[in-house]
Amino acid sequence: MPGPLLSQAKSLPPPVDKAAVERALADLAALAPKLFARLSGPVAGNLLASVMGASPFLRQLILFEPDFVLRCLDEDPSDLIEEICRDIDATGPRISEVDLMRRLRRIKSRAVILISLADLSGAWSLVEVLAALSRLADRILAAAVDHLIAAAADSGRLTGIDLDRPGDRSGYVVLAMGKHGAEELNFSSDIDLVVFYDAHAGALASTVEPAKFYVRLTKDLVRLLQEVTGEGYLYRVDLRLRPDPRATQVAIALEAAAIYYENMGQNWERAAMIKARPIAGDIALGAKFLERLKPYVWRKYLDFAAIADVQSLKRQIHAVKGHGEVAVRGHNVKLGRGGIREIEFFVQTQQLIAGGRNPALRGRKTLDMLDALAGSGWIASAAAEELKADYCFLRRIEHRLQMIEDEQTHTLPFDDDAFARLAAFAGFDDASFFESALRAAFERVQRHYAALFEKAPALGSDQGSLVFTGGEDDPETIGTLRQMGFRQPSEVSATIRGWHFGRYAATHSARSKEMLTEIMPLLLGALAKTGDADRAFMAFDRFLSRLSAGVQIFSMLKSNPQLLELMARLLGVAPRLADELSRRPKVLDAVLDQQFFHRLPSLQELETLTLALCDPGAKFEDTLDEARIIGKEQMFRIGVRILSETITAEEAGLAFSNLADVMIRRLLAATRKEIAARHGRVAGEKIAVVALGKLGGREMTAGSDLDLLLLYGHDRHAEQSDGRRPL
Repeated sequence: MPGPLLSQAKSLPPPVDKAAVERALADLAALAPKLFARLSGPVAGNLLASVMGASPFLRQLILFEPDFVLRCLDEDPSDLIEEICRDIDATGPRISEVDLMRRLRRIKSRAVILISLADLSGAWSLVEVLAALSRLADRILAAAVDHLIAAAADSGRLTGIDLDRPGDRSGYVVLAMGKHGAEELNFSSDIDLVVFYDAHAGALASTVEPAKFYVRLTKDLVRLLQEVTGEGYLYRVDLRLRPDPRATQVAIALEAAAIYYENMGQNWERAAMIKARPIAGDIALGAKFLERLKPYVWRKYLDFAAIADVQSLKRQIHAVKGHGEVAVRGHNVKLGRGGIREIEFFVQTQQLIAGGRNPALRGRKTLDMLDALAGSGWIASAAAEELKADYCFLRRIEHRLQMIEDEQTHTLPFDDDAFARLAAFAGFDDASFFESALRAAFERVQRHYAALFEKAPALGSDQGSLVFTGGEDDPETIGTLRQMGFRQPSEVSATIRGWHFGRYAATHSARSKEMLTEIMPLLLGALAKTGDADRAFMAFDRFLSRLSAGVQIFSMLKSNPQLLELMARLLGVAPRLADELSRRPKVLDAVLDQQFFHRLPSLQELETLTLALCDPGAKFEDTLDEARIIGKEQMFRIGVRILSETITAEEAGLAFSNLADVMIRRLLAATRKEIAARHGRVAGEKIAVVALGKLGGREMTAGSDLDLLLLYGHDRHAEQSDGRRPL
């Protein structure tokens, strides 16, 4: 009598690659005769032939664990997953690290076989598959953390640790994020983790430096999980969802993290925290931390301010209704248009807006929250049902893609044969029907997703998406940047994410980040037009790093697109002017003067300006400083006029020459006054400065030297000056 798994197994299409099946069966006959004998049954034979013909990865696991496969076929999969979890817990914290790594990897291999067969046979629903994968990761993480904490206790670095529950009161907590946090982990996913510590809450020895200890502990955890051994690896670990990952350590002090989120946290980080869940270490500490962050994640009042707060998050994505047909071949089922991410994003934006007043909308699980949103009237029931069905369908296809070679891939094959093999593995008899089903799902999701943007101005580039959230590059954004002309798109993307993390003073406030997001497509487009997009971008980064605040300048650029274009051109093609702008961002104010492009100041107007700004009673050094500032600002103005082609070369030469005349006269007067104060004057003194070269011909350029000749005269009988220290 077939076991529960086989009794519910659905008939799968025969594998396309029959030669691969024959090779697998030959190996099975030689290495696992008992399991091979079971293939005489039509249900088991169909299931195993399909799995071994489509997935080289699962084929290897099955050949390595044939006795366990027999148990999967004969026993209840729910009982087996319980047994696997008990085996993980039974590893205990006191075994050697080598033994722990070996045992956990062996246990995980068995779990993967069981979950794959339960999924492919249809014995488990998608929800059950996701829950099993997530629970497996939870138990493995907890076992690994407990082992490391117990080892630290043995070495005396931690004291007072209960070795039956090492994580408790350790002051060290691991939060699962993303799909893992939502208990929706996929088949071959990275696990997104964030690690915090509170040295005061734990039992850290007084001689141990907290930061170094917890960072080392985290690095050991990552190594234990993702190091490839003879038994494979456990999980690839991604720690980039922590605050500002390029500038912070892999473990962050809990109080510092809380201050960051409460004062500088971004909208996408609010969305990420919806799914955060403590899974290993000091669970109580993690729960207390998440409770503290509730006011940050869930805004109390539903008003226009709360809705506007998520606009910069929503509108970064280039989403246009009626964008055209989705090309299924080569499409990314997770990140592409109409993919899994759009369903998750659809749910999370609604949660951020409404969850502050409705606790029922604060759940982690996508399918549950689609039901909750429909039940609360935020979305139509029909929309919820369509999105749920498409989410389940796309997640199953994602699993099939990853089962083939245990790769973290989400991209559908281009090749006809590979696409046909995937179609059969996904349960479709006909590849063209599979393609039609995928296209229909993508288009339905895209239609619902685009509805979020109908009343909000688009912030994407005409060339594609520009998304700078999270801790990793968005593939479509990298493609867009490359298409725009950036040679190092990944570095550009990472730098912009750093701006949003508040790495510069100009981007500390939430308002400045939102305004920066709004001008980003225009800014990048303008920088790309300069001919050297990367150099212009780096110049803008230097400019931004020297700003003390950002809201005013971003508002100015948003309100004056022509100024933004001019500034980008200046940064890209005029290094000297770009450096001046970086040193003195306030010079940009002059460009907004209504008279700026009308005419250049006359010689008399420059004299008046210089006298007004250079206090006659000021100290000599202060006068020099003021003169430098005035001179640099005026040269910048002239340079901008040249760059904007609003003056001729002759007019520019005269303007530079007038500026030099005024500066020379002002500095000569200040110098004579300073000399007189120290050394007195010479009877009958006369001084004249004669301009030669380009200044003499009134044809100065931005880079011209001053060729000067100083002439003097005095009374014939004067032998020295008349001051306290005569010369």
